[in-house]
Amino acid sequence: MSFQGYLTNIEAKTGQSPADFRRLAVERGFSDENGLRPGTKAGAIVAWLKTDFDLGHGHAMAIVALLKGSKKEGDE
Repeated sequence: MSFQGYLTNIEAKTGQSPADFRRLAVERGFSDENGLRPGTKAGAIVAWLKTDFDLGHGHAMAIVALLKGSKKEGDE
């Protein structure tokens, strides 16, 4: 599945867009306008996404990649 495919599935399941997840991550203190805050662990974000949005590990890691800036919307 492409990265964009992950994001599409996540939005269909949660009703949250990539921009929504970026905003929510800022509100929770995981990230800022530059990406993940120093010291933020992927495991903490994955746990949040699994608990609050019932995402599986792979889909949660796609959001982590989005927040890190290592992947962007539209990436294959």
